[in-house]
Amino acid sequence: MCLLALSWQQNARYPLVLASNRDEFLLRPTRPASFWPEHPHLLGSKDLEAGGSWLLASKQGRWATLTNIRDGHNLGAGNVSRGELVIQAMQQPLTELPKWLEANRHNFAGYNLLWGDNNQAWYFSNGLAQAPYPLSPGLYLLSNAGLNTDWPKTRRLKKAVETWQTQENCHPSQLFATLTDPTPAKDADLPQTHIGLEKERFLSPIFIKGDIYATRTSTLLWQEAKGYWHLHEKNHPTNKILGNEHYFKWQSDAPN
Repeated sequence: MCLLALSWQQNARYPLVLASNRDEFLLRPTRPASFWPEHPHLLGSKDLEAGGSWLLASKQGRWATLTNIRDGHNLGAGNVSRGELVIQAMQQPLTELPKWLEANRHNFAGYNLLWGDNNQAWYFSNGLAQAPYPLSPGLYLLSNAGLNTDWPKTRRLKKAVETWQTQENCHPSQLFATLTDPTPAKDADLPQTHIGLEKERFLSPIFIKGDIYATRTSTLLWQEAKGYWHLHEKNHPTNKILGNEHYFKWQSDAPN
């Protein structure tokens, strides 16, 4: 379960800003964000249990990110880890990816996928009948329902990003403060995803605190107008790695 905001072509200095939290079981093995030894052009964290990821960027200026769809009535759906979708979104030709997603929509439990490059952004959910489609410039929110579903946590995150965008000297790193907001939602505002009231309450903040399951990482990915990309990840539960930051210049001739 995750949460993210995508500011796409809304800021002249930062054409793309992606602010994301990953919520996961604390015991699930994970490699912190880095350039992958097995795929040196890919940058991001890796799920060491299933081999996929939830947010990646590349030296080609491509990017992809994922959230699950929460549905307590359909917990056993899918036979392939959803983290594979992010890898496919980075490696499939952009013109072929929509066809691949349609052909494989039933192999995965419910998900939302955002991806793109320097010039375009796309969205697809296998929980909807709609085919993959490109996004117009704008601010987009995702939690564990469809794009821009008005949940309390997406509402809070949207307001914070909108406020941030109006600041004259805004910098993406300022959004880390919002990504660690533990404010729970009121019961009257909770969504109904068939997991019970206590779990809905527990999962309602932007930043989830728990002994078994919690917000494990906050990640900011942004592109500067000059072509530089930055990925800054902060790891929360263990405090062994407070954060790591990587940047690179977009390379049109970078390998696939």
